[in-house]
Amino acid sequence: MELSELSDPLIHSTYGYGSQGLINLMLTGRAVAHVWDHEQVVGGLRLRGIENQNDIGFLTIMEHMQYCTVGSFYKNPKHPVWVLASETHLTVLFSFERRLAAPETAGESAERIFRSFDPEGNNFIPSAALQDVLCAADLVSEPEYVELMRRKLDSENLGIILLSAFMDEFFPGSERGAPDTFTLHHYNGLSRSNPGGRVVYRTGRAALLECPMRAATTDPMLTCLQTKWPSIDVVWDDGQSPSLN
Repeated sequence: MELSELSDPLIHSTYGYGSQGLINLMLTGRAVAHVWDHEQVVGGLRLRGIENQNDIGFLTIMEHMQYCTVGSFYKNPKHPVWVLASETHLTVLFSFERRLAAPETAGESAERIFRSFDPEGNNFIPSAALQDVLCAADLVSEPEYVELMRRKLDSENLGIILLSAFMDEFFPGSERGAPDTFTLHHYNGLSRSNPGGRVVYRTGRAALLECPMRAATTDPMLTCLQTKWPSIDVVWDDGQSPSLN
């Protein structure tokens, strides 16, 4: 077992909730406190995250609330199984579609990073954010090159860069590794969170749309899934989204 902060308890002493370190211990065998890839230096401290692609993934509604950033290793596990976290509960999402477990392509990674600078889902970013996007996507980000690309991608000097123009410039012909449609299954072991008080597996038919969906604050399940698939929409078997709680 490996603890990032020895002072951080694995179980909350008052509420009994498992910490992120305990969840990571359960999923990876390492009780690190963070869900990003590798390590990050914050305030001079080297904070450990997930070391490599994990067997099982992890997604959390807390990422939508900007409390954390889940890395690619958790979002793209070796098997299409994800633990989903709400503020107080864990459930399981899985699929029999093996292509969902494929690592992100370079284009998918860059698109995800671009969208992270576009939280409103407008399909564009401010031109001033281009250097940050290129740096985060591990593309050339020297100031002279960035300025050249900024003038090219924002030729009308509108102060914005469209996602389509960005992808056409840096990843022409990029294709998704994941299928456009697939079936998802969800399991919540709390009877009170299931229709009729009976624990059942829920099935949904998912589609990745051309444009990202707006964050569905009234649908926590969809909001959580959008942290991995920004353009996902899901129709569940009885017309009602499963509960994350």
